[in-house]
Amino acid sequence: MSKLSLLLTACAFCSAFAADLTPRESAKDAKRAAKKTVHRVSEAVCTEGDAVCLAKKGKHRVEEGVDKVNDKAE
Repeated sequence: MSKLSLLLTACAFCSAFAADLTPRESAKDAKRAAKKTVHRVSEAVCTEGDAVCLAKKGKHRVEEGVDKVNDKAE
C-alpha cells in the first residue's frame, strides 16, 4: 500500500508545480494535495467499523477545509 500512496503523492507534487503559482502557493497546494491523498488512502483501507471510519472521514474533511482556508488567508 505504501507504493500506491507514494505514487499518488508524486503525482500531486508534479501537478501542483505545473500550475502558474508562486513557489510558496505551489508548495502549500502540493502539501495539501499530498495530505488529501494520504487521507483518501487511509479511508479506503479503514477496517475499524463503519462508525469509526465515517468519523475519521468527517474529521479529515474538516481538517482539509481548515487547511485550505488558512492557506488562502495567508
